[in-house]
Amino acid sequence: MIARIKEFLGMEAQPKEVASEQEVEKVAEEKAKPRIGYIHLSGCTGDVMSLSENYDILAPLLTEMVDIVYGQTLADVWEMPEMDVALVEGSVCLQDEHSVKELMEAREKAGLVVALGSCAATGCFTRYSRGGQQANPNHESFVPIADLIKVDAALPGCPPSPEIIAKTVVAVINGDMDYLQPMIDLAGYTEAGGSDLQYKVVNQALCIGCGTCAMACQTRALDMTSGRPELNEDRCVKCGVCYIQCPRSWWPADRINKDLGL
Repeated sequence: MIARIKEFLGMEAQPKEVASEQEVEKVAEEKAKPRIGYIHLSGCTGDVMSLSENYDILAPLLTEMVDIVYGQTLADVWEMPEMDVALVEGSVCLQDEHSVKELMEAREKAGLVVALGSCAATGCFTRYSRGGQQANPNHESFVPIADLIKVDAALPGCPPSPEIIAKTVVAVINGDMDYLQPMIDLAGYTEAGGSDLQYKVVNQALCIGCGTCAMACQTRALDMTSGRPELNEDRCVKCGVCYIQCPRSWWPADRINKDLGL
């Protein structure tokens, strides 16, 4: 095994004192780290700032636990390699052939595709685009990436917090599917927003008046009135944060019954 690893690393001709078996094993372990790629489509790059800024919680994750193998601002690589996880930021513009092609390629080369941030997960504010912008006036149709490809997990947020990014990547590394289940369930659900919270939680008498949705709203589109959330539609950008944070929006009845032996 050591000989094959040395051959792979081009170290077979090195003297033993230069490349000991322990050193080779260490390099081999490092090469086995999960390969993470970052794909930027149509968004403000706020999500990658949550990923790459020097937060204490992300520094060891990005430098010690994973290998960043692809990304416009994170790796000096032109050709998209094989990846264990592809973090996709931004919605996809249907008039942008390059973006559509890159998204399709990411689906082919990544084991897991994660919609990073609300533009990728729900469309967020890009849903309101009508074209006519100065740079590319023909770019008018922006949709969540799940409209074009299979998405394995979604992290809504405008932007998502460094903590949830770190915990999700660690869960992927450890294969902790229970922790990932809410993100997996949201992967194909592209209409999360304040109106969905109203229709699917409040109007179904599921709301417990905890106020979590209002505290989580990043545009202050929700206020608690008489113990229930009240939506200001002019402020809502359909980021989905309120819906994913609501403790009554995700109710894993099958898993609860299984744990209880029912």
